Amino acid sequence: MEITANAIQVVAANQNVLFTDVPVSTGCCSIIHREGSGLVTLRGITNQCRARYKVTFGGNIAVPAEEAVGPISLAIAINGESVPTTTMTVTPAAVDNYFNIFSAIYIDVPANCCSQVSVKNISTIPVNVQNANLILERVA
Repeated sequence: MEITANAIQVVAANQNVLFTDVPVSTGCCSIIHREGSGLVTLRGITNQCRARYKVTFGGNIAVPAEEAVGPISLAIAINGESVPTTTMTVTPAAVDNYFNIFSAIYIDVPANCCSQVSVKNISTIPVNVQNANLILERVA
């Protein structure tokens, strides 16, 4: 499944990037997303002990015009908790100076369970996010 948000959005500190479009849907019920939400549910629908998903995020981020310039970061989060190894940090030289970021992670969901995935602003200030693209693939 691919979910996106092309327009610039201001994501407050400790909040999720919201995804507005679903260009590629899975057509099944193992990955669930409600348009306009920042949460995606991965379901462990399997006869094995777990279902494995690859989650990939890419986008452009900048410091909003009304904020002081400094480092800004997003991270992929599982059940609301950001995963440190997915932290994407940039330090723009000026406001509205966009940088491209990318991260990926494999997530194991136990059989008959669910996990929620999001992309979270882990900065202390709001962040402009544009061209957000989240791809979720069931790989095993």
